[in-house]
This record gives sequence, C-alpha cells and structure tokens, in this order.
Amino acid sequence: MLTSITDGLLCCLMGKTANAVGPLESVESTNGYSFMEVKPGRILRVRHSKPNRPAPEEPEETQPGDPARGVVHCKRKITLYRNGQLVIENLGDAVRSEILPCQNSTGEPNSTVELELSEPATSQTPGQGPAGTPGCGTPGCGTREGAAAPGKRRKRKPKRVINIDCKKQITSCKGTHSDVVLFFIHGVGGSLDIWKEQLDFFTKLGYEVVAPDLAGHGCSSAPQIAAAYTFYALAEDMRAVFKRYAKKRNILIGHSYGVSFCTFLAHEYPDLVHKVIMINGGGPTALEPSFCSIFNMPTCVLHCLSPCLAWSFLKAGFARQGAKEKQLLKEGNAFNVSSFVLRAMMSGQYWPEGDEVYHAELAVPVLLVHGMHDKFVPVEEDQRMAEILLIAFLKVIDEGSHMVMMECPETVNTLLHEFVLWEPETPAEDGQGEKK
Repeated sequence: MLTSITDGLLCCLMGKTANAVGPLESVESTNGYSFMEVKPGRILRVRHSKPNRPAPEEPEETQPGDPARGVVHCKRKITLYRNGQLVIENLGDAVRSEILPCQNSTGEPNSTVELELSEPATSQTPGQGPAGTPGCGTPGCGTREGAAAPGKRRKRKPKRVINIDCKKQITSCKGTHSDVVLFFIHGVGGSLDIWKEQLDFFTKLGYEVVAPDLAGHGCSSAPQIAAAYTFYALAEDMRAVFKRYAKKRNILIGHSYGVSFCTFLAHEYPDLVHKVIMINGGGPTALEPSFCSIFNMPTCVLHCLSPCLAWSFLKAGFARQGAKEKQLLKEGNAFNVSSFVLRAMMSGQYWPEGDEVYHAELAVPVLLVHGMHDKFVPVEEDQRMAEILLIAFLKVIDEGSHMVMMECPETVNTLLHEFVLWEPETPAEDGQGEKK
C-alpha cells in the first residue's frame, strides 16, 4: 500500500508514469493532481484546478428584466426510414453569431436535411451545396422547407420518429462565474498532459478545470483485463468524474476518442452540459471495432504487427513529423501506454447507440475544431458531424493536424475561449412586443 501511494505521488509531483496505482480512497497533492477511485481498485489520476476566489465571490453579470437572454427554442423532427434514410427538419430558432460565423448558412430558421446513413457523404439536395461542403448543423443549413425534389415520392412509413421541443438558455461563461466547470477528456494513447497549454490558459483566467487520465493512461491504474477498456467501462468512469465535479454549467472538451465520451455525457445530462467542444473527433457514426474507421483503423494492423511496431505506426500518425511535433511527442506522459492497453482500447470501441440519430438529438451548442493535416480524421467527417448537430460551428486550422491543441495552442485557446464566452443573439422586439 505504501509503495502504491508513493508511486502515485511521484507520478503527480515528478511526472513519473506509474500506470499501476494500488487501492486507496484519495490522495491529494498541492499541485492540483489527485487520485479518484471510481470503482474498487480502479483509480484515475485527475487534475482539478479550482481558483481561490475572494470572499464574497465576484457577482455574476446578469441583466435584470431580461429572462429571455440567450434563450434558444430547439425544435426538431428526426425521421428515420427503413431504408436507412435520415430526414431532419429544423423548426426552431435560427442561431446566429458574429464571433463564430458558420459556413454555408442560409440563416433561415426552418429547414430540412436529408441524409443517407449508408453513404459516407451527404447527397446533394435542393438549396444545399454539393456533397462534402462544410455545413453548420444549425437551423438554416440544408434544404429549405417546402422545396420539392424532382419527381413524386411514394409516401413511406417511417421506422422511427423523434420530436425535440425544448428551450435552452445559452449564456456566456466567464472565469469569474463560480458555477462553470471545464472538463477535458483525451483520446487513445494520450493523457491529461496533452491539455497542458489549455489547462494553464484557462486556469490563469480563473476557470475551474477538470482533466482525468483514462484507465491505462498517464498515471491512472492499468487493469490487465480487456473488459476494463470497453467504451461502456470508460464511459462510466467519465460519468463518475463528471458527477463528482459538475456544477450548474459544465463545458465538455474532448479530443479524438474523448469526443465520444463528451457526446455520451451531453446526452445523459442535457440540463447540466452547457456547451461541448469536439477536437478532431470524426463523424457521427456508431463505434464498431470491425470497421477500419478513425478510431479502429489501427486495429486491422495491430493483429498483424508486433506490439512495438504497431505502436510506432500509431504514434507516427498523431502529429505532423516536423521538429516541433516530434519534440511534443517526447515531452510529458502522453503517448506512453502499454501495447496491451492499446489493443484493448481499440478492440473495445463498440458503441452502437452512438449513431447519427443519437447525435441529432443533442440540443447543446457544439464547437468543432479540425486540424487540416490530420491523418486520422478527414475534414469531411467533421463536416458531416456539423450537418447532423442542431447547433454547431466548424473551425478548420490550416497549420494543425491530429494533435492541433499541442501544435497550435494559441489558436486553439482563442477559439475555445471565444466559444466559452459566446451566447446567441436575442431576437429584437418591435413596438407591439413581437419578435422580428
């Protein structure tokens, strides 16, 4: 027990990668790192930075007499037909923003988006650009309501119809607001250290930040059983972390595989998740280990290559191979996992519920950040994600790749902070009290 505690403290204080922490209830350190036992013997390292605010705390900015500030009417009809066609009708408020202008937006509140689940790209429809054109995912993107397709279609019986009708209050979140928490979740092979620039940036601005190491990564415990690394096992870990640190307004930031856990939490806790940021997360597709997708492509190679060579193959694709990128890969505890954990993570990515319908149900604002030189995630996948989501903004960073938050930290920090502070415009009212 003493050895396990010592190893854990050394991991936090000196950056030593232990990957084997013994059972303990809680170990706190003065530098913001702690160990959280999510299940007996399953322990995660968590960096939790909570600012020391003066007493009394600074009052939050409010606008008395303006209860409609930042309120968006999220109304959407999702129809899934038996042939796999997905039809999304956006019927609520159009979301506009000067801070985060969305490409290919008509700005009209009512629209219909037709998608074929069996095809990798959206087919062209009247009022919409060609396949692969960046979409915003907000009301106004897609086919205009009432535009008829060439020829008459036979009326089909839908397999599933989902109606979303709710109001969301989306407000600016500042570091002085005590009810705001930022959660950072890394992907396969990384650790919370990949977020160093972002964690330092937001901590200095006064934000409360939480960043865990996934099981088997960084300084978290590494069970030697494949079942410990399935999507559902890891998702329950993230649920435990979220429930422990969550407050009234929570913002989730995920990278690569970590985006799936952000989506899961946003779906499970719609009243607590205020905004979501997805960095190089890929398209809104269900996870299936049998397919060679963004998360599972290396799995096809892992079974044929030696563990050392397989990990070298995966590591080589994480960043552009410039001098700066190579140095970033060598620093910190990121990209230091065992071949067993890597194989278990890849083969455990089974999440059939996380399909396009699942993502289309989300009513939370989402910022999508994509590194243009990403070798794992084609930009078309993030574009498709933007088309599916109800309120989404896609930003492409030309200089970045898969590890864009490490390669272009200043650009990423600026984008993230603008989105954290963003709130939708409130429609103006005329003299009779009606909204224009």
